[in-house]
Amino acid sequence: METQDYIRVENQFGAHNYHPLDVVIDKAKGIWVWDVDGKKYLDFLSAYSAVNQGHCHPRIIKALQSQAKRLTLTSRAFRNDQWPLLAKELCDLTGYEMVLPMNSGAEAVETALKLARKWAYQKKGLPQDQAEIIACANNFHGRTISIVGFSTEPLYRKDFGPFTPGFPVIPYGDAAALEAAVTPNTAAFLVEPIQAEAGILIPPPDYLKQVRDICTRKNILFIADEIQTGLGRTGKLLACEHEGVRPDIAIVGKSLGGGCYPISAVLSTAEIMGVFKPGEHGSTFGGNPLGCAVAREALKTTVEEKMIDNAAAMGRYFIEKLQTVRSRLIKEVRGRGLLIGVELVPEAGGARRFCEALKDEGLLCKETHDNVIRFAPPLIIREKELNWALKRIKKVFRNLK
Repeated sequence: METQDYIRVENQFGAHNYHPLDVVIDKAKGIWVWDVDGKKYLDFLSAYSAVNQGHCHPRIIKALQSQAKRLTLTSRAFRNDQWPLLAKELCDLTGYEMVLPMNSGAEAVETALKLARKWAYQKKGLPQDQAEIIACANNFHGRTISIVGFSTEPLYRKDFGPFTPGFPVIPYGDAAALEAAVTPNTAAFLVEPIQAEAGILIPPPDYLKQVRDICTRKNILFIADEIQTGLGRTGKLLACEHEGVRPDIAIVGKSLGGGCYPISAVLSTAEIMGVFKPGEHGSTFGGNPLGCAVAREALKTTVEEKMIDNAAAMGRYFIEKLQTVRSRLIKEVRGRGLLIGVELVPEAGGARRFCEALKDEGLLCKETHDNVIRFAPPLIIREKELNWALKRIKKVFRNLK
C-alpha cells in the first residue's frame, strides 16, 4: 500500500476527529522519520513533546522489551516491583514528596482537580460542593467533559454541554486578575507555565512568582500543568523553574513515557496527597509495571544524556536563527528552550499551508490556533540538523507569498 491507499482507508473507517498532514509514517529513529513510500523527514513536532528523547531511543526500547517479557500489568489490586521505584525516582528528581500515576495527560489533570477539591474540603474547610478552581483563557488541559467545560475555544466546547460547574476563567498572564478572582470558595488556580496549544504564549516576566505569592497568601493551591512544558522541553526540568517557583501540584506526562508508552503523574506534598484514601481514585493501568519501567529509563536518559541542557542551548540558537528569517508574513518568533512558535500575520492565509509546504521539503511540524507554526523537535537535536531545518524554512517563506 502507498500513502494515498492508507489515507483512503483511514478516511473511510477512522473517526474524523483529527486533521493530520498527509504523511503516513511507518519507521522512525532519533529525530528522523520515514513514510511508507520511503521519504525521509525531520520530526519537528515530537508528537506534541511526547518524544523528547527521540524516536525509539535504544535505552528506552531495551527497557520496554525487557519489562514486556517479564510483567506488563497487575492493576493496583496487587503491588509490582517497578511502580515504587518510579515513584521514588520522580520525587528525588523533582523534589516533591508523593506522586500519583495515571495514563494520559487529561487523566492527570482530572486527578489534580479532584485532589484540589478534596484538599479544600478536608484541609481548608470549604462548604461541600462549593469549591472553585480558577483557570485561564486560551488554556488547553485535555479533552474530558470537565476540562473542555472551562476551555474558551468554541471548537472544543460546542455541542458537548452541559458542563461541570466551579471553574471561573480569567485572562492568562494577568496576576491582578487572579488576585481579584479569588473568593472564600476558591480551592486552587490551574495554569500552564507556557500555553503551548494556544500558540506558545509566554506570560510576562515574574508572572509565576506573583501567582505563587497570591496562592500562598490566599491559601489556595497553585497547580501547574507541565504536561507539554515539563521534563526538559523548555530548557529546565520543569518550566516553572525559569522563575524559581514551586507549585503545590505539578502535572507531568507526554515525554514521561519516552515516546513509547502513555504514562502521566501528579506530584505534590505528602500533606496534600494524603487526602486521598484507598478506593477514592485510581486507574487499572495507572502505575503498571511496563509503563513504569519505560518512564524510569526515559527519565534517566533525559538527565544522563544532558537533554535538558541541550534543549536550552539549541533553543537559544534556533530562536536567534529564526528571528533572522525576513518575511512580511511573520509577526513574531517566540519560545523557550525547544518549544517555539512562529506567529504569522492574518494576511498570511493561515499556518496550515506553510506546514504542508514544509512537509514537502522534508520537515514535519504542525499549525496551532490557525496562525502559529509550532516547532518542537526532539531534545537530542544538534546545530547541524537545526541549520538543515532553517534552510527549508527560509525556502518556504521565500516561495509562499
